[in-house]
Amino acid sequence: MKYLLSLLVLIGLTSCNSSQTSKYSKIEYEVGPCFGFCPIYKIIINPDRTAILEAEHYNFSEGERGQLDTPREGTFKSIISKEDFEKLIALTDAADVKTLNDNYEDKRIMDASKSYLRVYFSDGSKKEIKFSAGEKPEKLTALYKYISELKQNIKWEKVN
Repeated sequence: MKYLLSLLVLIGLTSCNSSQTSKYSKIEYEVGPCFGFCPIYKIIINPDRTAILEAEHYNFSEGERGQLDTPREGTFKSIISKEDFEKLIALTDAADVKTLNDNYEDKRIMDASKSYLRVYFSDGSKKEIKFSAGEKPEKLTALYKYISELKQNIKWEKVN
């Protein structure tokens, strides 16, 4: 009986721990410059729901537009709500990024930002997808648009 109880406790603890681990060790989304005033940034989202924003230009300037030769906006940190993080993970799962192409750039559209989605998996593998304006899978579009919305809606604290 003692052994059976110990086994049940061990199974219970193991199942709790496995539900806490994520299949993603990090998700990064990076947006480069365009011929205009597009935000330039990189956001890193970790499995503990912490987020780092490396803001270069045009991320916080509503209406006012600076120049690219001005200092970068800075490094910011935040914690994503559990609900927002769960939605991010669900969209990442739905996009099935490992099966997507590595490149969705449309070279005919020259003035658009080039973006990179990098998904790091817990097994040590990584998937990088480069894209710009033009055709791309709907589920990839939903994922990067959600990350962009998160960036806009999160309260950021400047750390550098």
